[in-house]
Amino acid sequence: MWRHGDVLIDSIDAIPEGAEKHHNLVLAYGEITGHSHRIEDQTTAELWESNDGLLFLKVIASQATIVHEEHDPITLPQGLYRVWYQREYTPQAIRRVID
Repeated sequence: MWRHGDVLIDSIDAIPEGAEKHHNLVLAYGEITGHSHRIEDQTTAELWESNDGLLFLKVIASQATIVHEEHDPITLPQGLYRVWYQREYTPQAIRRVID
């Protein structure tokens, strides 16, 4: 498992059937700062979304680097991954963590 700010990434065995390929490689946009968690080199990976809105990352090169203006980069080896937005609990609600 890898954590990159408010994004959590874990390796998986397969991308679900019916998932559609995205045209960009932004894993998450920062709602306050406008910064984004994204793949640095667009030729190293593909981003997929399932019918229920879940995100999946396919690293097609030997590795892909995820960058964000406020975090150190992380490098993922070739493989398949599920991308989660981390959540936090407050007495009022469970909400998505926002960078």
